[in-house]
Amino acid sequence: WDETHFGKMGSYYINRTFFFDVHPPLGKMLIGLAGYLSGYDGTFPFQKPGDRYEQHNYMGMRGFCAFLGSCLVPFAYLTVLELSNSLPAALLTAFILIFDTGCITLSQYILLDPILMFFLMGAVLSMVKCNSCADRPFSASWWFWLSLTGVNLAGAMGVKFVGLFVVLLVGLNTVYELWDLLGNLSLSLVMFGKHLLARVLCLILLPLALYVAVFAVHFAVLNKSGPGDGFFSSAFQSQLIGNNLHNVSIPE
Repeated sequence: WDETHFGKMGSYYINRTFFFDVHPPLGKMLIGLAGYLSGYDGTFPFQKPGDRYEQHNYMGMRGFCAFLGSCLVPFAYLTVLELSNSLPAALLTAFILIFDTGCITLSQYILLDPILMFFLMGAVLSMVKCNSCADRPFSASWWFWLSLTGVNLAGAMGVKFVGLFVVLLVGLNTVYELWDLLGNLSLSLVMFGKHLLARVLCLILLPLALYVAVFAVHFAVLNKSGPGDGFFSSAFQSQLIGNNLHNVSIPE
């Protein structure tokens, strides 16, 4: 059922047709982009679950989701290896995911779940890697992993609001780090301020900027009238090509 739902939204992006959905747009936008780049023309109707795709090229969208789902295995392996320094533990984690029926099933269809899990586990891996660079703060690797954590937080929030849980996890980890630094008497207040500023920049401002940018792209791409028009004001509808109010002068 969900493939019918999100595949249709991928088609909306390809056709630039405006729609409304309860989830943020990044996941559907990426599905639409994968379909567009792989030659899908956005004409399959997605009327009900189980309809045959026939000549429609759907493999790019499924393949994209499957690729992101397959990335969960190395992400889990690297995260556990970093936390435990145990190769057997990391390998066991990877094999558990490789042979997990739920993970395989979720990854083989056009769904938001593999995209969401990619960003969730990416954020956790980046956070753990950044923690391992704590002995060399402000180095290139430290900045890289801290910034990548922020990018993954924006990705997780941009796919589904349940991404807030990984934001909470990273937030608690950051509070713990800053509290530990504040208690370090050998660290000057100026240096502590730099640590605080770096985290505000990479873990708050960067994710917020990327999250807003996703919506900017969403509204720029979807410029034609569609099933989501009625959720918005008359002034907004007047900007949509094909809407009854298109180019009509709307008073404030």
